[in-house]
Amino acid sequence: MSPPPPPLGRGRKRAAHAFDPALDDAELGTARTALNQGRWTAVRALLTATGDDWDRRGHRVTVLAQAPAALAWVRDWQLAEPESADAAVLFGCATVQRALDGKARPERAREACHAAAALAPADPTPWLGLLVLERTLGTEDEVVRLFDEVRHRYADHHHAHHLMVARLAERRAAAGQDPLHEVYDFANWAAEQAPADSPLAVLPVVAHAERYRVLAGAGSEPADPVASGHWVGRRARQVMKAAFDWWLEWEHEDHPRRLVDLNFLAHAKFCEGRGAEAAALFHRIGEHATEAPWSYPDRDPHRAFRAARDSALGTV
Repeated sequence: MSPPPPPLGRGRKRAAHAFDPALDDAELGTARTALNQGRWTAVRALLTATGDDWDRRGHRVTVLAQAPAALAWVRDWQLAEPESADAAVLFGCATVQRALDGKARPERAREACHAAAALAPADPTPWLGLLVLERTLGTEDEVVRLFDEVRHRYADHHHAHHLMVARLAERRAAAGQDPLHEVYDFANWAAEQAPADSPLAVLPVVAHAERYRVLAGAGSEPADPVASGHWVGRRARQVMKAAFDWWLEWEHEDHPRRLVDLNFLAHAKFCEGRGAEAAALFHRIGEHATEAPWSYPDRDPHRAFRAARDSALGTV
């Protein structure tokens, strides 16, 4: 599964450089290498150690599911340990990835995720797998239902909220009313109801970027986000200030998907023309760039990231 939120439903140029969805999780990278070599016991140990840290578990499972040999070796794991909930969850999510790649029937992915959910009823990860699938293939009602299933098990699920924002951003708004688009209401609600130290505080910035993706893809905004003006209006100033102020005070540097948020923040600050603030974020990101939002609306994300980073760091 691609790192969320995946900008699906549009053409995309192949990036000249690969982005590592494992981000800075070295243990995950090691386990993924072992899985590709057929050593699934390393993955078993990793997921056992992850426990019920649901954001970290979701991150690790979705990254492992992208491994080229994941499905084949997880089948071996299931043959050896048919009652393993971890094996079932990874099998379900790997089958989702295959379905999104057009190499498996979506019905098969749904069946695999529901089987995993039966073995691990408290785990939101099988429902996350279904949400990733239906984010692309499902109806709006089904996406909302699956999001609720995830939230029922873990209300502040980071990946699920990003997926929901990406889907909501694709709804059309009445002419002239885009600053009032419902994706902003959803993102503000999620940020407000989350704990004070939750990275969901950045969700309004994500919503603003996702809305730009949709508008630029439809030709309503320029393809160059800096030239679009999308990042300098009243709505942009509101969401940016709140999120950046929160980041300055945030003390939890161990969230598994914090680099996703930092990329959205750096992109927003750069597009806003706040080079010094963007530079501080680029320092934190290091080499851990993410495709979204640098690819928006249909750009080479590696080139866009490098150009923005070099420009921002050159201002300080």
